[in-house]
Amino acid sequence: MSNIKNQPKHKNKLIKAIRGTLEHRAAWLYLLLDEAQKHGLKSDEFAKKAVMRCGCFQGSQLADKAGTKSLKGLKKTLFNLPARLVFEMKILACTDDQLDIDFYHCPLVAAWQAQGATDEQIAKLCDIAMQGDRGIASSFGCKLELGETIANGYDKCEIRFRRLE
Repeated sequence: MSNIKNQPKHKNKLIKAIRGTLEHRAAWLYLLLDEAQKHGLKSDEFAKKAVMRCGCFQGSQLADKAGTKSLKGLKKTLFNLPARLVFEMKILACTDDQLDIDFYHCPLVAAWQAQGATDEQIAKLCDIAMQGDRGIASSFGCKLELGETIANGYDKCEIRFRRLE
């Protein structure tokens, strides 16, 4: 039995539709890595690098759009109201050099659960997916600190961006 708790509170049609697109992409990741393993490929070796590249690309675009490397700009461009509703986020702190967010729902975890992934697989997939956020952080001259996660059975994901000194 799964120890993962990931039930959304917000369930309106638009939010569910947006979550569905994210879940579909998370299913791609799961199925691609599952097929890679079936073919004897060590998916961790390439998956983390590929997702990091994607995060760096996205982060560069977000920094350009924000016109700043301030984490206030990241909050405005990436963690806007629609994103906060979809992931049921709570912004705890936001300055130029610090952004603390708690997520209370994860559509990616929901997708991996729907695919039948084990809790252990979900934790591994989460770590791979977080490479994208690590790439975004690096594009803003920051590091990402990850505390508790839904994928590891907690009630929330603790996402912390910190400016590198």
